[in-house]
Formats: sequence, C-alpha cells, structure tokens
Amino acid sequence: MVVEKNVPLQPWNTFGIAARALSLVRIQSAADLLQVRAAPELCDAPFFVLGGGSNIVLTGDVKPVVLKMEIKGFRLVQETPKAWIVEAGAGELWHDCVAWTLRNGYPGLENMALIPGTVGAAPVQNIGAYGVELQDRFESLDAVDMRTGQSFTLMAEQCAFGYRDSVFKHGASTPAVQGADLRNMGLAGRAVITHVRFRLPRPWQPVLGYLDLERRREQAGVDSPDAWQIFEWICEIRRAKLPDPAVVGNAGSFFKNPTVTPEQCTDIIAREPKIVHYPMPDGSVKLAAGWLIDACGWRGKSIGKAGVYEKQALVLVNRGTEQDSVTGGEVMTLAKAIQTSVYERFGIRLEPEPVVV
Repeated sequence: MVVEKNVPLQPWNTFGIAARALSLVRIQSAADLLQVRAAPELCDAPFFVLGGGSNIVLTGDVKPVVLKMEIKGFRLVQETPKAWIVEAGAGELWHDCVAWTLRNGYPGLENMALIPGTVGAAPVQNIGAYGVELQDRFESLDAVDMRTGQSFTLMAEQCAFGYRDSVFKHGASTPAVQGADLRNMGLAGRAVITHVRFRLPRPWQPVLGYLDLERRREQAGVDSPDAWQIFEWICEIRRAKLPDPAVVGNAGSFFKNPTVTPEQCTDIIAREPKIVHYPMPDGSVKLAAGWLIDACGWRGKSIGKAGVYEKQALVLVNRGTEQDSVTGGEVMTLAKAIQTSVYERFGIRLEPEPVVV
C-alpha cells in the first residue's frame, strides 16, 4: 500500500474544481482496505471514498484520507430461468458496466446508460433514469466495515433505498455485521462498497413511456425496440441534453426532482399550468426541478465562474478554465441562490444531489 501525499484532485472530479487530497490511497481490492485499517497513521482517520468524482463538489482541500476506488472486474455469477445475476467491481465506470452486460447478452440496465460515476457509487445514490432505478435491478453488494475490518453483504431490503437515497448516505450507529438488520443503520463514513451484483430479469421487457423515449421510438418507426436500441436512444438523448464533463465541467443533475402531495400539485398547477409533473406509484407527484429552475429565469445565468447550463437548467457548469477553475464556493453560492428563487416562487425547497466536501 502506498499513501500518496498532496495529490491534485482536479482531474478526478467532473466539475474540474481545483483541490488536493492531503493523503490518498488507491484501493484495488478489499485487502487494500484492511491495510488502510492496519496502518497506524490511517486507522483512526476519517476517510472519503472517491469513485468517478461525478457527484461531488469540492469546497477546499480534502482533509480526510481519500480512498480512490479502483476495484475492477465483471462476471456472470448465476443464470436462472428468471434472471441473470452479474457482478461488477466498485471501481468500474457505471456506463462501462451497462455496455458490458448488453455485449454479453444480459439486458436490463440500458435505461441507465451514460449515467456518470462508478459502480460502487450507484447503490449509494440509488441512481436512476428513464423509468428504472438501481433498486429495480439490485441483487446484493459486498462492503467492508472500516471500524471493525469485517466484510459483510447487504441485500436490497437492507440498503434502505429511496429516491436518490440509501443507508450509505446516513450517519453510522451500531456495528455492521453479517446477518444483522441494517435497514435502520447509517453507514456513511463507515462502510466501503467493494462489489455490486445485479438481478437482470428474464424474459427481458423494455421500459418505455418517457416522452423522450417515445419520440425516438416513433421517429425510428420501431414498435418493439430491443435493449441495444434503447441503449443507443438513451445515449443520444443524454448527449443532446447534458454537457460532456471532458468539455464542460459539471456534476450532472445538480438538484433532486422534488415530490409533493396531489393537493400541493393542484395548487401549483392553478398558478403554473405548464409545470412538468409525474404521478408516482405512492400517490405523490414528482415535479421537474429543471423546469422550476428555468421558470425562475436561471437558464444560462452565472455567478462568478459557476453557471447554469443553457440546454438544461438542472445542470450547473464550470465556466472557468483549467488554470482558473470555478471554486466549490462559487458553485454552492449559485446553488443557494437558485434554491432561494424556487422557494420564493413555488414554496418548494430543492435538495442538491452532489455530495459537498
């Protein structure tokens, strides 16, 4: 194990914010995590797991030990008449995982194509897009408790999945042990995910219904698209709407889509008939955060070197350069100004998606 000091993080966060890790360790296996625990200078230090850096805003140099997740590998774990169970290392890029499953004949993740980040971050955030969330395809995961050094496995019901939420986003409490009921336990700052397994249902059924997908299907004249076709449509749609982080620094969708009661939605529609909204299975109504931000006039606006993307108001971007990059402070100042505008007009509090470090 090599502990790197004073490591630049600008290449490793998609916003392109200039910051440094005071200490960084590359994690290529679960054994590396145990070495971190055994090192006297690291064992009691707080840590921060860095995957693809696509869902973080760095507001300064990172003082916790940065664990750079680099565990690789894909494999088919099991094939049954009802599902394919596939596994991926936490350090694999999520989009590479989606492409690998399709190339090998295991469809089911295609609606989540081109979501940035790594496999290990996917269950933390319960990522989702175009009608499919990770929890819909999740089987189990392996992780290491950094307090005890014990490896453990969590099934879906133990991950407490919610909208862009999971047990990994909440503070730790009682020890994480194999077989324990972890549904009410927070594992943030405690557990590190090493491998994730997915249950991909057989026979495969396409998930359509989103307006953008239906438009692509109609344009292509395809009544029954296969998984590859949906994958390609999703990639085209996302590339048209969202900036490439390699060209324009960003952290993807910056705010969660808020949910309201049907009564609240009716009240808002009475004032804003064009508001974009989606009824949810639990009876609540999801509102399009991007529409709310756009309605407040923020599209294309900037504060300092932090801006709102011209094509999608839900995305905040880096308008600086590599030498003179946006700061995390500028990003959060813009985010708070947007939150204030939306609350004052709609009475809705937007919640940021990225982790602020």
